[in-house]
Amino acid sequence: MRKLFISAILLTTLTLTSNSQNMNNPNTNKTLATPEALVLTQEWDKVFPQSDKVDHRKITFVNRYGITLAADLYIPKDATGKLPAIAISGPFGAVKEQSSGLYAQQLAERGFLTIAFDPSFTGESGGMPRRVASPDINTEDFSAAVDFLSVQPEVDPDRIGILGICGWGGIAIQAAINDPRIKATVASTMYDMTRVSANGYYDADNSKEKRNAARAALAAQRTKDYAAGEYSRAGGVIDPLPDDAPQFVKDYHAYYKTPRGYHPRSGNSNDGWNVTSVLPFMNFKFFEYAGELERAVMIVHGENAHSRYFGEDTFKLLHGDNKELLIVADATHCDLYDNLDKIPMAQIATFFLTNMPE
Repeated sequence: MRKLFISAILLTTLTLTSNSQNMNNPNTNKTLATPEALVLTQEWDKVFPQSDKVDHRKITFVNRYGITLAADLYIPKDATGKLPAIAISGPFGAVKEQSSGLYAQQLAERGFLTIAFDPSFTGESGGMPRRVASPDINTEDFSAAVDFLSVQPEVDPDRIGILGICGWGGIAIQAAINDPRIKATVASTMYDMTRVSANGYYDADNSKEKRNAARAALAAQRTKDYAAGEYSRAGGVIDPLPDDAPQFVKDYHAYYKTPRGYHPRSGNSNDGWNVTSVLPFMNFKFFEYAGELERAVMIVHGENAHSRYFGEDTFKLLHGDNKELLIVADATHCDLYDNLDKIPMAQIATFFLTNMPE
């Protein structure tokens, strides 16, 4: 007991000393990080045509880790009053000039103020080194987008939702679990990046032996990267396609490696993520508290998507009568990237309006 009492006194003394030093330390700064001066492309360089129904401008905002994010803001022409707003990102390894921008522009045509943003370390956003992914920081990116939207004069702060595509669908749901300011969430053609990283597709590598082998290889890669002074990239979508490529890989190629969806800033279109980016996803589990998510969620998947099981299994973890699973007939994973004949945009807009009422 005497030892515990002495330890408590020492801890209190150290805390008081630390606080005193902080109060007198000019480098202790409680303000938000100063936004980085990003170089943003001003011309229209999207993979989809510009709408004449929507105004567009570039914006930036800072996340909780001090990383400056770049985004495209879309707002209906001649909009008045406070608008419902949606922050959009994905697919995993894509940039805002691809699918997320298309969704943003389409939803702006339907009356929302939207932003499509590049995640930390990618595209036009800040953060070093480049092409790093993080389950924590990328989840934070969505909440940082909500920070930005909540103080815009054109936005109703009580009507903010998010939409994630592919790997960012899972990240969006994870963000919604943690951030009740997010009134409604849509996950389109979603992946659970923590599950696929740890277990492989269809959980085929779900064993201690397989994971330990992967950890050993990634640890060795860290040593190589440090010795070389640069990060090795994992490679984007494979090109040229091997004859025996699975159909979903062919679908990725048809989007990222052709004029349909190619973009020079997209990792998937080029040399991919840093190899070691997979490490934290293997050591992190999304949806641990999915049953506590009270806000509305819609999960959208194609009937023929190889990723459909991610959405269906995640949906089973959600509770409440404000959760929806929408399976799009005769659609693949990549159909929901840009095929406006397949993407249920009207139903998505209705979902947001229903669950973010005035």
